[in-house]
Amino acid sequence: MSFRTKTAVVILNWNGLHFLERFLPGLLADTGGAEDVLVAVADNGSTDGSVEWLKATCPEAALIEFDRNYGFTGGYNRALRTIEAQYYVLLNSDVEVTENWLVPLVDYMDAHPEVAACAPAILSFANRGEFEYAGAAGGFIDLFGYPFCRGRILNHIERDNGQYDDCERIFWASGAALMARADLFRRAGGLDEDFFAHMEEIDLCWRLQLMGYEIRSVPASKVYHVGGGALPVNSPQKLYLNYRNNLMMMLKNMDGRRQAIIFARLLLDGAAALRYLVRGEFSYFRAVFRAHLGFWRAVPACRRKRREFARLRGGGTDMPVYRGSIVFKYFAVRGKIRFSDLDGRRFRGRRIF
Repeated sequence: MSFRTKTAVVILNWNGLHFLERFLPGLLADTGGAEDVLVAVADNGSTDGSVEWLKATCPEAALIEFDRNYGFTGGYNRALRTIEAQYYVLLNSDVEVTENWLVPLVDYMDAHPEVAACAPAILSFANRGEFEYAGAAGGFIDLFGYPFCRGRILNHIERDNGQYDDCERIFWASGAALMARADLFRRAGGLDEDFFAHMEEIDLCWRLQLMGYEIRSVPASKVYHVGGGALPVNSPQKLYLNYRNNLMMMLKNMDGRRQAIIFARLLLDGAAALRYLVRGEFSYFRAVFRAHLGFWRAVPACRRKRREFARLRGGGTDMPVYRGSIVFKYFAVRGKIRFSDLDGRRFRGRRIF
């Protein structure tokens, strides 16, 4: 089975019937303002009745069924291979969209061919005046590869007062609601299936920038995200994937002359693990330890992927990386930090990655 459309909005579902029941009807209703749109649900081998509900209740949503759970990365790669489109939109099942949310994203991409991917502003479903942790108004990384956002730095989340309503260039767009040019997504190799889940969208956006394109936030479009739908926020497995995948991402994409930064990052991770140990959070300590073991096992594959991707690297677009440590900055002011407090000059200058 294959589909052809201009814009494909694809939800990857795994035992998320409660989210589909709550959010899919609204998505189908509020996506009608954009032309030539396919809404599809790719099911990762659910056992909670999701497929039966979709067939009975939302037959207008295209259904792509898998025999088992291929993870976020494998599931999306398999689903998107069945769809011919100009734009892909990867949308989490726990996202509530707003009326005509898709139109600003499509219009922006139509008008800016230099942009490979973009994202709406992502607000909290539970606290609707605040940004949401996983993406907020666009993501960045610091010198050591730690991700943060406009509107969310580590655990400090800001209210949305319109302070980030401009279409800013960003480093990464959240996988909770990410629009990408389908041809560039495919040329870049799609999502790295060795990641399984977490950090895969940052890795993809990094590769797209190395190919010479930009990533943008388009906050004229807003969505509300529940968060923690597949793995709870406090899950040791989530922590493991975040630490391991972040290191893999850096090794794959960072300039070879800068890879001493990875050693510094390993030391910082070790300090975080010791902090977990001192606080008696033994499952988190083990998660970081396992993540480092997983990273070292993945080193040969990361180096191979790096070599394979080398032919696609473009002219070396400058990337908006914070040239400092967001962790040190955060703890220096005891967590009370906003994106607007950061020195904008530290995002500019020669390319460091």
